[in-house]
Amino acid sequence: MVIPPPAKPPRIINFLKPYVLKMHFTNKFVSAQVIHSLTATVASSASSQEKALRPSMDSTCDVAAAAKIGKILRERLLLKGIPAVAIHLKREQKYHGKVKAVIDSVREVGVKLL
Repeated sequence: MVIPPPAKPPRIINFLKPYVLKMHFTNKFVSAQVIHSLTATVASSASSQEKALRPSMDSTCDVAAAAKIGKILRERLLLKGIPAVAIHLKREQKYHGKVKAVIDSVREVGVKLL
């Protein structure tokens, strides 16, 4: 008698978390983008390199700039009708400082984090 292998559960992770927030920090700039993981396209993005944002910022690389980028990204997500976003942190990124500023400002009004 042969025992069949156990059935694997369907991979629904991609459907539960279709939008992923990715952040990138350099010594000069802060950028964040939301990627639609099923189609691998950028749904929305914000960066301190944008010419419209530079005059309103004192510095383009500190925690205040990261919070402002998160706020702008939140507004763009709400305009596109994206209600929830999953967070993807790189190995060296911890929930502290600039990362925390971006995530908290995205979370403030309307956008849920998975």
